[in-house]
Amino acid sequence: MASGAAQGGTIIGHEAILALLPRLEASTLLFTGPEGVGRRTVARWYALGLNLGFPPPPLSEHPDLLEIAPKGKALRGKAELSLEEVEPLFAWLSTHPRARAKVAILDGAHLLTPPAANALLKLLEEPPAYARLILIAPSRDTLLPTLASRAVEVAFSPVPEEKLRALTEDPELLAYAKGAPGRLLRALADLEAFRARMETARALLRAGPLERLRLLKELLEEEEGFQALHTLLKDPAHLSALFRAQEALERYVSPDLVLARLALDLGV
Repeated sequence: MASGAAQGGTIIGHEAILALLPRLEASTLLFTGPEGVGRRTVARWYALGLNLGFPPPPLSEHPDLLEIAPKGKALRGKAELSLEEVEPLFAWLSTHPRARAKVAILDGAHLLTPPAANALLKLLEEPPAYARLILIAPSRDTLLPTLASRAVEVAFSPVPEEKLRALTEDPELLAYAKGAPGRLLRALADLEAFRARMETARALLRAGPLERLRLLKELLEEEEGFQALHTLLKDPAHLSALFRAQEALERYVSPDLVLARLALDLGV
């Protein structure tokens, strides 16, 4: 959980959304779209705009912004947002804002545990007049219907590649980004780690079964490893195997079993 943490970030694309948000009056918004596409950056922009006017100045923090996000690593199964992690939100919203509105960004809203979702539902039914809540999830379908029905959806699409070319002309980086500025910016911030990640992905695709399994465990220790492998895979069967592995890990299936199966599938 980060209180008042509105890290500065460049918004690339999403012009229509930026024009729409200042006109919305809903107390709860649902930002959907691919990972790294810019949902969090736009959410912070919106929170600052509500309190400082649109377009807001570039600030690093604001006392009327609260961010809550799940924690977890790729090979440790799906992260969760528990009631314990969400509870500070209710006390925070019980006091009035210092400026105009208190804005809470709930990242990974699709990962709420049932107790956390039920507690949040009560808040969404009768939110304080000064409160705004932004839920971030991959899609509306991944959210509990009772929560989704109380939110206005703002759907984010991948940013066209021509806009990302302002950051780089490197074809591998652009293929890796797949329209997600956040993913591209993270790679550009540590090009050495990006190159190493891609080389590991290439090596495992050339390796035999046992070495492939070892490299999979190394690569997929972080979420970005999935994207590196996805960038290189061309065979639809291999891509399907990768997606199945991601889904299995999110269902808490044993990582050893999932990766052993994936190592075999990528060798076929």
